[in-house]
Amino acid sequence: MASILPASNRRMRPDKNTYEGKRSVYVKNPYLDAMDEDILYHLDLGTKTHNLPAMFGDVKFVCVGGSPNRMKAFAQFMHKELQLEGDGEGIEDICAGTDRYCMFKTGPVLSISHGMGIPSISIMLHELIKLLHHARCCDVTIIRIGTSGGIGIAPGSVVITDIAVDSFFKPRFEQVILDNVVTRSTELDKELATDLLNCSREIPNFPTLIGHTMCTYDFYEGQGHLDGALCSFSREKKLDYLKRAYKAGVRNIEMESTVFAAMCGLCGLRAAVVCVTLLDRLESDQINLSHDVLVEYQQRPQLLISNFIKKQLGLCGQMS
Repeated sequence: MASILPASNRRMRPDKNTYEGKRSVYVKNPYLDAMDEDILYHLDLGTKTHNLPAMFGDVKFVCVGGSPNRMKAFAQFMHKELQLEGDGEGIEDICAGTDRYCMFKTGPVLSISHGMGIPSISIMLHELIKLLHHARCCDVTIIRIGTSGGIGIAPGSVVITDIAVDSFFKPRFEQVILDNVVTRSTELDKELATDLLNCSREIPNFPTLIGHTMCTYDFYEGQGHLDGALCSFSREKKLDYLKRAYKAGVRNIEMESTVFAAMCGLCGLRAAVVCVTLLDRLESDQINLSHDVLVEYQQRPQLLISNFIKKQLGLCGQMS
């Protein structure tokens, strides 16, 4: 097995696309420069068909989440929060030519859906990172916002990830490349996590904590669910596993954070993962919330990120 690749480009030789005083978006592919055209197929964009620097050069914040509807709602919310012209209701999907992902731009904020699971978000991230590189974006912060299952914490709690871990509670992402297993670091930006936590304290009645996030390849068996079509373990083994996860520092479970942390770190993106918990997995396997409470919980990460972005842009006179 290969050594763990570092998550930060500060430990690597700077690439030729480093702009003085700026943190640029890296691509780790020597073949891209020789390509006459780069087609971002799953985003319905390309270097010849679109003027990517003109379209995206001012992007400073990228927010990604699984659901297309929630990412559109977040874009509309940011449109209002940034006090942009119009009501934002007619905001257009930049990726309307494909049904794989959706993308919306509101000022310097890009909102993109990534689907569910490591394969889906991985495809999106490859093309998103190339997009930011081709657009010559600098000093970009990328945040995954979503929902998750909590471990030992109350439903509605917002977890800011310090380290993404795999199903063995190890801070690593294993990628099969050809017939080799490459292991990459899942380190996230600690300063960004702290900034987000401090920002959450300015919102009343907003339970937030920093903790490890466990990323699995499956929702049911991989997360110890007793309610799937298949189950080959006992309730006691499930609880023992989740309690060991809690002891290892894991506070929530989702399905994208390890590859997100690994790819963003290698490509020079300041990254964070912010997920609300919808249940405590030590108590239940199924979400049992009213519609209104579920919607309110789902909006908590968006509210935190909105306030964080406004603060970064100097627009925090009135917090939501």
